[in-house]
Amino acid sequence: MRLNKFLAHAGIASRRGADRLIQEGRVQVNGRTLYEMGVQIDPEKDRVTFDGRPVQIGAADTTTLLRNMPAGVLSTRHDPEGRPTVFSLIPPEYSPLYPVGRLDLDSEGLMLLSNDGDLTYRLTHPSFEHEKEYWVKIRGYVPEPAIRKLKKGVELEDGQARAGVRRLKSIPAEQRFWLEPEPDPRHTWLVFILHEGRKRQVRRMCQAVELDVLRLVRVRMASLHIGDLRPGQWRPLSARQRRAIDAIKTSE
Repeated sequence: MRLNKFLAHAGIASRRGADRLIQEGRVQVNGRTLYEMGVQIDPEKDRVTFDGRPVQIGAADTTTLLRNMPAGVLSTRHDPEGRPTVFSLIPPEYSPLYPVGRLDLDSEGLMLLSNDGDLTYRLTHPSFEHEKEYWVKIRGYVPEPAIRKLKKGVELEDGQARAGVRRLKSIPAEQRFWLEPEPDPRHTWLVFILHEGRKRQVRRMCQAVELDVLRLVRVRMASLHIGDLRPGQWRPLSARQRRAIDAIKTSE
């Protein structure tokens, strides 16, 4: 088994995070600090330590929380300027968790916090193509040609980007009470479905077709939906969501 995968299964970090820990010299195998990527180990025979502490698969229970993150909150653990982060108002016992993916400072909605490295890897690595669903409030009316361009693909500075795009006919009651209690006919809600997660991708795509984003909300990651979570509220996974996590982790 690759060392980074072993660390992810043990709940230390995502695979990408594990690679950074290895490069920083914080991981030892049989007493020897390794810095190179792609090292293979035998979990049954090799002794792995992280910051001097033994690491074993199954030694730590995995925990995943769902949070409805308001706009203006950082997707990081700490901020030197003292601004609120995704961990604000989360009990201290959940501090070892890591954000799964990112939301920019102006965006809001579903954020997962987890110490399940395998889940983090599968939800964030583009090769698995798990869907991320965003609801985007656009100023004014959106013409059909603009939607067709977004679906076909628009050219950005880092390459062509496309998304599944459609109009959101109505906001379900579970989200309406905090998203838009009273329908506003002056503006348009669109649904964006992405299989990748480039920086500020939805906003840049909208800018490319001259659409002005008023609000951007992530409501779903794979089969995990924001449901009736209020802004700032968090909760552990339900039994159904735990089954969904298992399905994500075993999908090809």
